[in-house]
Amino acid sequence: MERADAPGFWQSVTGSQDEGETLEQTAIREVREETGLDASRFELMPWDIETRYEIYERWRHRYAPGVTHNTEYVFGLRLPARQPVTLAPREHLRFIWLDHKEAAARCFSPSNAAAIRLLATRL
Repeated sequence: MERADAPGFWQSVTGSQDEGETLEQTAIREVREETGLDASRFELMPWDIETRYEIYERWRHRYAPGVTHNTEYVFGLRLPARQPVTLAPREHLRFIWLDHKEAAARCFSPSNAAAIRLLATRL
């Protein structure tokens, strides 16, 4: 998906955990918010991958003052086939279904690209 706040920046579904949510609940909510898909209807799998990264300066205003790093948790969502997607227009401009190599090459985030490259080993 192409970010609305940074045209030309592509990524998979991402988001932040709300207070009181489990990581799985966060993943389900973010998939629904960003794509309109109900991840609870499909096979959602935690990949047991955590990546600590420095938050890009341009997005630090979204975090509490002084927060410069974040931890990313990776989930995979297996769909039986391509599904209709309804983007959140304030978050994304457009989407495209790609194979994992093309999708990883398009990602601006190194950790997001690395997770996408793992799809071939996880299927």
